[in-house]
Amino acid sequence: MSEASLKTLQCYHCGLPVPAGTEFKVTIAGAPRDMCCAGCEAVAGAIVASGLDDYYTRRDAYPVSPSEAVPEILSELKVFDRPEIESRFVVEPSEDEREATLIIEGISCPACIWLNERQLSRLPGVSAVSINYTTNRARVRWDTRRTALSEILATISAIGYRAYPYDVQALEAGRKREARGLLSRMAIAGLGMMQVMMYALPRYITEQGGIDQNLDSLMNWAALILTLPVVLYSATPFMSGALRDLRNRRLGMDVPVAAAIVIAFTASTIATVSGKGDIYFDSVAMFVFFLLLARYLELRARHKAASYLESLSHAVPATANRLKNFPDTETTELVPASALMAGDHVLLRPGETLAADGVVARGASELDEALLTGESMPVRKGEGDQVTGGSVNRGNPLIVKIEKVGDETILSAIV
Repeated sequence: MSEASLKTLQCYHCGLPVPAGTEFKVTIAGAPRDMCCAGCEAVAGAIVASGLDDYYTRRDAYPVSPSEAVPEILSELKVFDRPEIESRFVVEPSEDEREATLIIEGISCPACIWLNERQLSRLPGVSAVSINYTTNRARVRWDTRRTALSEILATISAIGYRAYPYDVQALEAGRKREARGLLSRMAIAGLGMMQVMMYALPRYITEQGGIDQNLDSLMNWAALILTLPVVLYSATPFMSGALRDLRNRRLGMDVPVAAAIVIAFTASTIATVSGKGDIYFDSVAMFVFFLLLARYLELRARHKAASYLESLSHAVPATANRLKNFPDTETTELVPASALMAGDHVLLRPGETLAADGVVARGASELDEALLTGESMPVRKGEGDQVTGGSVNRGNPLIVKIEKVGDETILSAIV
């Protein structure tokens, strides 16, 4: 085979030889390019989709090593493919399948959920994607023979979002960072709104022509200066969201919001400079402030709901005291809650939490079900009464016969 033929069989992304019989291609600079595997195809596609295809058109040779073929932002994601890193947050449903829980930053509406799920489902090897809008948590399952976790993260980054493996501390830090950002932007918008309204008020309460033209022009310029940080800083979430939506060729809720802000501010600026036309700086500042206030209240509600879901998820204890050969003996053994089966009997001591749903086989006590029902007073339970996993025993010891475990419990259904 000639040298020219060998070159055509090199992967356009990483420079490695393309195995015979493979049909992985990505259109770059208007021409189909050969790829050596589905992984290179996915990453190259993400690079092109994110507007980074200049990386390919400007290079004049293949890189010395395959790692140099990936832009820095994508190369850094390769660390998540290391087994010692994956073992912390990735589970193995089967030999060649992996499932991970990710947190996606930048989600502001259900349309963002739809976009991320659609993009990930198109990635070769991804078999299941589910994203929760309240918690911004994504569950992704993929085939390790066709794709890698770094390629999944790169695909999310390519459409303007940021994803990282689920970690409680990182999630809480992200929530605090998001809340602080909204509060600071809302504070600037609120101050700008109040100051601009002071300059706009005389125009509303006086008759036309009742204000000196020079004074009116001075107030318009002052309003312009005060509205500028509101548009350039406070309205940034709406502007960046609109640009992201337009890049992905969709109309999200941020597009009309950003358009209204830009049009009103631009028209008011032209009127201020020319001295003719209506001024809407006060409306722009108020619009941004109240939108940020609404988004902040929504953020608080989502975080509160997410915290409640986290509490529910950790309501079930990790272990249970299972009774051996009940009722012949009452000897207990400490077992994982996941090892319980329907028909087992467990001993629920005072202060302990029930690990699964069941019925009271012996004893009577009061159970705290506040986390499940919101009822602040403990509920009296006796023999034959149904009890729910996650309930806390506040009285006497109980022997409970387990009826439902795992995903069949009421608590799992609520979560």
